[in-house]
Amino acid sequence: MIRFIKAQPVLVISFAAALATMFIVPPDAMYAGYVNRTVLIQLFSLMTAVAGLRSIGIFEKVTDLLLEKAGTVRRLGQVFVLICFFASMLVTNDVALLTFIPLTLIALGKAGRKSMILTIVLETAAANLGSMLTPVGNPQNLFIYDSYKLTAWVFIKTMAPAGLLSLVMLMLLTLLLPKEKCSLTEHESEPLRAAPLTGYLVLFAVCLLTVFRVIPDWVCLIAAVACALIFNRRLLAKVDYPLLATFVCFFIFVGNIARITAVSDFFSGVMQGRELLVSAALSQVISNVPAAVMLSGFTGSGTQLLLGVNIGGLGTLIASLASLISFQFYRRSEGADSVRYMAVFSAVNFGMLIMLLAMQEIICRQF
Repeated sequence: MIRFIKAQPVLVISFAAALATMFIVPPDAMYAGYVNRTVLIQLFSLMTAVAGLRSIGIFEKVTDLLLEKAGTVRRLGQVFVLICFFASMLVTNDVALLTFIPLTLIALGKAGRKSMILTIVLETAAANLGSMLTPVGNPQNLFIYDSYKLTAWVFIKTMAPAGLLSLVMLMLLTLLLPKEKCSLTEHESEPLRAAPLTGYLVLFAVCLLTVFRVIPDWVCLIAAVACALIFNRRLLAKVDYPLLATFVCFFIFVGNIARITAVSDFFSGVMQGRELLVSAALSQVISNVPAAVMLSGFTGSGTQLLLGVNIGGLGTLIASLASLISFQFYRRSEGADSVRYMAVFSAVNFGMLIMLLAMQEIICRQF
């Protein structure tokens, strides 16, 4: 039990919160309306598709092609940062870091160990910031996009300024990496199999069409299960079910809170006109995914909530749980210095957080 709590703290907290509100608002027919079925199906299907693509080694293949020209630590870092930034838009920030951080540790090796911390920290920020630019980039985007019925144009228009500034800041920070030469460590990889690759790409396309409301969610669910059963049944075990359960718990929690007049009025009052700052601040404490679900019940401004929880993914190590992935990989590497890592991580993340929040405040005042 203790091991489970340590492994899934957000799920445990969300379950406790949902359970507590159930004593105040006993289960009834209205509970059925709490859960956003479409979001759960989209997350499940997207995770299945990405797990399939990852299982056949397509990300490693793409990385090998991009790294052929890298000859210095700085250029190598820039390539990895760009890969994480743009890959996360399609495969989520979690998967981008799970795939490319281990490759970074291998590629830098002894030659770039002095710059390893800054490189990994910038990759982590890149994955978190790049993922905010598409509805499928992370779970909170998918949830907000569907819950507020945003259009693709509104989504892109809202996130583009922050995304552009993020990319500029990231590339400027890579200039802190040295120009010293580095040699890449080659690793063997199996050739891609055409049938599974085609199947997973088709499933991914179906997921995107479902997100953009072209295909019904039940078609996407059937396609995901069928694809896994045909090509690799173990993919069904790789889906992040604790994340899905966390969403269900927060759906119940938020639904019940919204029915408690005094509490609902308090949160609605706090959020009014402060969606950006409140959501970014709450993300620092409970991470941005649960913050998005929790605060969605108290504001009609989906775009400001979208900006707040995405920008709020910067800052503390738990502001975006994807950041923990990078830290765990680095912490287990040879010669790891966790104290220095946290110092660099905090300096980069809080610096970028302040810059992005300041920019959004200026934009809001002008428009």
